[in-house]
Amino acid sequence: MKPTRPTTGIALDTSHPKADGTLPLKLRVILERKPRYFGISLELRDGSVIESLTLADLFFIKHKTLDKDNPKLTYSDKKIYKEIGLLLADKEKFANEIIYELRDNFTFYSFKDRFTGIKKIGDEDNVFPYFAKKIKELEANNQFGTASSYDLSLKSLKMFIQSVTGKEPEKLYFKDITVSWLRSYESFMIGEKMTLLPDGKVKIKEGLTKTTVGIYLRPLKAIFNMAIEAKEIDPGVYPFGKKRYNIPKGQKVKKALSKEQLKLLFNATAETPEQEKARDFWFFSYTCNGMNIKDICLLCNENMEIDSLSFFRAKTQNTNKDQQPVNVMLTDFAKSIIKKYRNTDNSPKAFVFPILHQNDSGQTKRMKIQAFTRFINQHIKVLAASVGVTSDISTYFARHSFATLAIQSGASMEYVSEALSHSDIKTTRGYFAGFADTTKKEILEGLMDFLAP
Repeated sequence: MKPTRPTTGIALDTSHPKADGTLPLKLRVILERKPRYFGISLELRDGSVIESLTLADLFFIKHKTLDKDNPKLTYSDKKIYKEIGLLLADKEKFANEIIYELRDNFTFYSFKDRFTGIKKIGDEDNVFPYFAKKIKELEANNQFGTASSYDLSLKSLKMFIQSVTGKEPEKLYFKDITVSWLRSYESFMIGEKMTLLPDGKVKIKEGLTKTTVGIYLRPLKAIFNMAIEAKEIDPGVYPFGKKRYNIPKGQKVKKALSKEQLKLLFNATAETPEQEKARDFWFFSYTCNGMNIKDICLLCNENMEIDSLSFFRAKTQNTNKDQQPVNVMLTDFAKSIIKKYRNTDNSPKAFVFPILHQNDSGQTKRMKIQAFTRFINQHIKVLAASVGVTSDISTYFARHSFATLAIQSGASMEYVSEALSHSDIKTTRGYFAGFADTTKKEILEGLMDFLAP
């Protein structure tokens, strides 16, 4: 049976009228009785942009006569109507050209990408437009951190290709990303880079770790899966997985402080107000179940109870549909930090700490959270080094220290999993699996504490 070819037409969106009474212009595409609508924007010769019309306007354009039920027209100049009519005909012609090019591979998703200009005809196998589309979607959803990961991944791919070809690439086809291509990419990223300076000296830059290479390649893997799910590429070109290319995994050794180190850091004399503030928020994170700094910044008054906090983790809010709220019991220390730094605005939606503002955009919030995290890391390093604790300390140590000390103190894996808000206990087991050997030994030796005098 011959497959049905999509049909097109110009329509107006009667469900979303504009304030001036006009209706948004749409291209209607119907496939197997299922319609989809795509916005249309027309630029006239005088520079004006038309994105909506009245029903009477469209009736006149189609039939070259007045609608008897709607004699009053928004646009009285017949020349303008003629120009609009020609532009609409061009839009519909363009749509049908795309449908013809796609043929049996037609999907509403692939058509939308072409019609809106995200991808051009002949770009169906080009990886770059997929990255651009995904980054745009993530930014629109205020997932700026994930969008940045995709952007860095894209830049690393272009950098590798440029190192091979000597010029910045415009395209990268899925079929060209083979197992050997990925291995070459990995070798390039972890290898040293030499740059010839103007004075004739050579500057050597260390390569990335395999952990970082893995971070860069995971977005590419996701892009492959997107294209396969949309049926835009053959699953046979997929280069990842068993007996193919395995993305490098990061080392799982967790960074945690011992009880002795925690005591030294807590009692250290802060030389500056900045060091004191950094330590306060570091230990606030630690005592609040290893709470992420982003979640601390996003805490609102409505998340506060007398003795507890209840919130949703920002990290998994967009990926876990069944996400449960995180409940944290507040210690006296945690309460003291809240009292010390609390925002003067007591309204429910106001942030607990004056790090962010309610009117901040998503991008601004992300930048402020990053800046505050850098602030803590910068000053906690100096304070830790002053008392002989590792200068490599960061906010991540607070979360890992909580998990380590909780298990060392006899907490069950289930309790730690719930406290860390892990959706799968396997993730929590990963924390234990990643502990340094000395920590594992201490935990196991703790099982024999009953023998102590």
